[in-house]
Amino acid sequence: MITYEMKSGWIPGDEENELISEAIGKVIEERESAKAGYFNLPDDSKMIVTEVNAYAASSKPIKNSDTIAVIGVGGASLGTQAIEGMLRHKYPNAKRMIFFENPDPIRLSEKFSMIRKEKTIFLIVSKSGTTIETMAMFKAVIGHFDLDLKNDDRERVIAITDDGSPLCRFADHFGLKTYTIPRNVKGRFSTLSAAGIVPLALAGYDTCSLLQGASKMVRRFFEGNEEHIALKAAFMATHNGSYPMNLLFGYSNAFFSFNRWYKQLWAESLGKIDRCGNRTGLTPMGQIGTVDQHSILQLIMQGPRDKTVTFMKVKDFENDMKIPKVSLEMLPGSNIVSGFTFGELIDIECDTVCEMISKEEIPTDTITFDYLGEENAGEIIVYFQLLTSLIGNMLYIDTYEQPIDEPAERQIIEKLKQGKEIK
Repeated sequence: MITYEMKSGWIPGDEENELISEAIGKVIEERESAKAGYFNLPDDSKMIVTEVNAYAASSKPIKNSDTIAVIGVGGASLGTQAIEGMLRHKYPNAKRMIFFENPDPIRLSEKFSMIRKEKTIFLIVSKSGTTIETMAMFKAVIGHFDLDLKNDDRERVIAITDDGSPLCRFADHFGLKTYTIPRNVKGRFSTLSAAGIVPLALAGYDTCSLLQGASKMVRRFFEGNEEHIALKAAFMATHNGSYPMNLLFGYSNAFFSFNRWYKQLWAESLGKIDRCGNRTGLTPMGQIGTVDQHSILQLIMQGPRDKTVTFMKVKDFENDMKIPKVSLEMLPGSNIVSGFTFGELIDIECDTVCEMISKEEIPTDTITFDYLGEENAGEIIVYFQLLTSLIGNMLYIDTYEQPIDEPAERQIIEKLKQGKEIK
């Protein structure tokens, strides 16, 4: 269970109420027209789980593996990392997951040294099937591990991409196992498609419960039982000039990768030119408490009042580690924390900071997990996707297009061609 609470500054006016009704209608239309397909993934992807489990049971390389290596950038990787980060503590026996997401030669070399080919399944994930960085890293993996895609290593390489993409044709040519992503699901919305479900299922995570939590949130939203999402969206859309930034403050290390996924989701979806030709969008910021509390709180409280703040916290960490009653000479003030669990300490700090910010009438809300579990992880993914769709409609932009993506890639390719000519 997740509890959502608006703290201060979110009261909608008549204009916002009209906007809410219009935006919800547009989201319903997006679902019914299949313009955006992520709404259906929680139910449709259950078939993928069944198929993956059956394939894994019949594949000797998968049964003998202890590592899942995911080669992919952005939406091909971040959502999977977000879920793994929230759930890893519950799965001590899950296969290790290593993500190749940045063509940094130092990190690539380090990760290569961590992998034994005979114990690893390699997943190459690219919706377009042409992502330059992904293909470069895939080439490096093939070369470093001397992968024989025609014979011995065919079963340890799996492709996840659009049906009919260049990567899909490549996989067909070599007889590689392939899973496809629906065409109407953009990469940053694809976490609950094969892009995330296949690697997580292969690693041993309970993806059925993950999808169940997501499915419940989708159903409640379209039944009109999650009004708070639209209220939050309306405030952010109508006050994006005054509050152009949203700071997501997660009070657990488990939210580190989630913050990265959220930043891609918002930046790529909401940074657009609207129907009137105006540049618009909301800037996402992701912080971890209590670490960033010791820096970012100063900025929030006494810096520009241009941020909304969303706290994510965990009620029960399912870990009762206590701060021991050890007396530290010359540090008598430290005794105040003795006897508390670390979960209680971080919870008190989160509540205190939230109250301080809220009293300053800075728009603040809290998202409280009763615990970090599969259904909650699925729910929070869909929550932020729905929030993004609503804000996009309220800003009168196309939330799902990526007009900068192709021009940027063309320019990179041109630079690479020029570099090759020089060489």
